[in-house]
Amino acid sequence: MALPTEEQIYEVLKPVQDPEIRIGIMDLGLIYDVLIEEEGKVVVKMTLTTPGCPYGEMLMTQVHQAVAQLEGVREVEVKLVWAPPWDPREMCSDEVKDRLGIW
Repeated sequence: MALPTEEQIYEVLKPVQDPEIRIGIMDLGLIYDVLIEEEGKVVVKMTLTTPGCPYGEMLMTQVHQAVAQLEGVREVEVKLVWAPPWDPREMCSDEVKDRLGIW
């Protein structure tokens, strides 16, 4: 069974949106890293826009479900990390910076 690529994982995460601002977590820069282990385990390191984000648990569940649907994935671990701190000026896509007015 073939393992998914990082690109495939990033692609399935594109539709996952922060429900408060209705912008995708990939465009927001909330996904920090993806690790694909030989036995089919995928570890996704992500952060949230704020430590008190009321949708954190929901977003982590959506990330888990999106990655778990990929062929070759046997286990998904979503790790919430706070370093480096999320900075929209550095981590958001140019399109999101335009929408949020943070140039």
